[in-house]
Amino acid sequence: MGILVRLDELLHERRMTLTELAARVDITLANLSILKTGKAKAIRFSTLEAICAALACQPGDLLAFDPAQASREQD
Repeated sequence: MGILVRLDELLHERRMTLTELAARVDITLANLSILKTGKAKAIRFSTLEAICAALACQPGDLLAFDPAQASREQD
């Protein structure tokens, strides 16, 4: 997938654990882990909003587009 999830980097910058974020956002650790590893196929705007609020970031800080990765998957 050409969408990169930078959750790990943001957690590291904020010195926050995945478990702490899961509690703040009220999402299961398993679902947050799926998102963190890039295996999620979708994310609800309400979840994205809650994560951004907890990490004091913008959606663009959390998600990025990698055109090279996207073009490799189309081949």
